[in-house]
Amino acid sequence: MTEKIKVIGIGDEGKQSLLSIYQQWIDESEILVGGERQLAFFPDYTGEKKVLKGGLAELVTLLSKETRKIVVLASGDPLYYGIGSYLAKKLDVDVYPYLSSIQLAFARMNERWDDAYVTSVHGRSINGLAQRINGREKIALLTDEENNPSAIAKYLRSFGMTEYRGFVAENLGGEKEHCAFYSLDEMETKEFSTLNVVILQKTEDVKAWPMGIDDEEFHQRKPEKGLLTKKEIRTLSIMALNLHESSTVWDIGTCTGSVAIEASLIAKYGRVYAIEKNEYDLENCRLNQVKFRTDFTVIQGKAPDHLGTFPDPDAIFIGGTAGSMEDILNTCCSRLKKEGRIVLNAVTIENLMKAVDGFKSRGFETTITLAQISRSKPILNLTRFDALNPIYIITAQHKKGEL
Repeated sequence: MTEKIKVIGIGDEGKQSLLSIYQQWIDESEILVGGERQLAFFPDYTGEKKVLKGGLAELVTLLSKETRKIVVLASGDPLYYGIGSYLAKKLDVDVYPYLSSIQLAFARMNERWDDAYVTSVHGRSINGLAQRINGREKIALLTDEENNPSAIAKYLRSFGMTEYRGFVAENLGGEKEHCAFYSLDEMETKEFSTLNVVILQKTEDVKAWPMGIDDEEFHQRKPEKGLLTKKEIRTLSIMALNLHESSTVWDIGTCTGSVAIEASLIAKYGRVYAIEKNEYDLENCRLNQVKFRTDFTVIQGKAPDHLGTFPDPDAIFIGGTAGSMEDILNTCCSRLKKEGRIVLNAVTIENLMKAVDGFKSRGFETTITLAQISRSKPILNLTRFDALNPIYIITAQHKKGEL
C-alpha cells in the first residue's frame, strides 16, 4: 500500500517553524514538492525536488502515478486559501498545518480575530470587494503583487471608504518582519514587501443602505429627474428575481443603476453586469456606484450588443428594450441558467403582450404583476395621493421539462 502524501505547512522562518517529526518526514521522503521559496529552506535535501509552478492539475496527475514517499510544502495552513483543500479532493493526503499568516498578523496587532471577515484578493480580481466588506468592523485580506496594500488603499479611496485604517504585516515570521498601522493615504503611497497581509479596521460609523433605497438618494438626470425604476417597483422586481448571495445578474437598460446597485447589495459574492446606451445616464450610474459602494461591471451600449461578453446569468432584469425586444429575448432566454429568472418591466399593453408572447414562444412560462402605486403627498394641512405610472412586472422562467 502506497504511503499517504504528507502536506506540511511551513512558516517564513523555514525549518525553525517545523516540529521535529515533520523534519523527520521530510528527511525520509523521496520527493519534496513546494514553491521555490519553501524548497530553498532545504538545500541539503537528498531526494528529488519538484518546484510547484503553474496549474495544480498537472501536479496531481504526476503525483497520482508516484509510489515513492512524497511531502508537499505549503505556506502556513495549507487548508486556509492554500493548496491543501485541492490536493485533499484529488489525492490521498494527510495535512499538517502551521500558523496561518492571518493568525500571525492578528497576533502582532494583539487583536482578536474570531469576529473578523477574511477574504482573499491573491490571484483573483479585486472587483466586487467594495460591497463584500462595506460596513464590516474588521477585515483581513490575503494579497499578491498586483493587489498589494497600495492598490487596496487606492481601491477603497475610490469608493470613499476612508473610515478604514490599514495594518500591514510584512514577512511574518521572517528576519525582515515589519508590522505597522497606516492611513489609506499612507498605504497608497508606500511600497511594501510582496509577502504581506492587510487588516482593515473601521474607525468610524458609516450609513448602511437597506433594501428599498429612496429614489431621492440616487444621482439622476436633470432637469428630467426621475428616470429610474421607482423604489416600490424596484423592490418588487428584485424580489421576483429571487437573488442569492452568489447570483450572477444582468441589468439591461440600467440607466442610473438603481436595480444593479440593490442587486449588488444582495449578491455580494456574485457578480452584476449592467448595460446602458446613454452616456449621460452612465455618468450618474458611476456616481451612484461610488455613493452606495457597489463595484459592478457597467458598459455603454445597446443590448443585445455586448451581452456576449457577460457570463451566463442566474437572473436578468430588463428595464428597457429600446425597440429591440425580440433580439434581447433571444439572447436572454438562450443564456439564462437552469432555475434562473428574467424580470421585465413594461409600461404599455403592447409591450406587455409582446413580452408574454416572446417568452411563451421560447419555452418560458410567465407570471404578471400589475403594480399601481400611489404615494401620499401633503396639501396644506391635509394629505392626498399621487399615482405613479402603472407598471407590468413580468417574471419568466423555463417551463419544467424544457431545459
